[in-house]
Amino acid sequence: MARDLKYRNRHVALVSFLAAASMVGASFAAVPLYEVFCQVTGYGGTTQTAEEAPGTVLKRKMAIRFNADVDKALPWKFAAAQDKVEIRIGESALAFYRARNVSARPIVGTATFNVTPLKAGQYFHKIECFCFTEQRLEAGDEIDMPVSFFVDPAIADDPNLNDVREITLSYTFFQTEADPDRTARAGDVSSKTDG
Repeated sequence: MARDLKYRNRHVALVSFLAAASMVGASFAAVPLYEVFCQVTGYGGTTQTAEEAPGTVLKRKMAIRFNADVDKALPWKFAAAQDKVEIRIGESALAFYRARNVSARPIVGTATFNVTPLKAGQYFHKIECFCFTEQRLEAGDEIDMPVSFFVDPAIADDPNLNDVREITLSYTFFQTEADPDRTARAGDVSSKTDG
């Protein structure tokens, strides 16, 4: 009897450990899987990517507004070079955003993006974009960053989007490294002390 109880306790402990390990593994896999889901479906305002614009251009027009935000920890000025453009659906367009490092040190930043209304994300295609690409700006440096895009003509076949006449493309810049030179120097010092 004591042996059966000991076996059951080990079995329960093993099953509990495996369940906990599975949950931890699932939590690490959730972010990349959610990202893939958003990219495929356009859920949450995630846009699509394309090599080039489609050959079909419709008469229906769409206003594209541009929004730029900066995380409060990043000492950059960031803005769209234009407030809005009006394009025909299927037509490719080019817009620019401008970032300037207003600090006294080099900083690396990266931008995330989304579109609103969220339901339009699956029809907004980017051909070229600076999102998720690290941008290093020296103290006082400024950079113009292009985004090339189009609205997929398939939007005209979706009755859920008949009311959409305007899409807002939003970017938010975040700091990825405070001072790349200082980080490199710290790495050199630690490697010298380790060796």
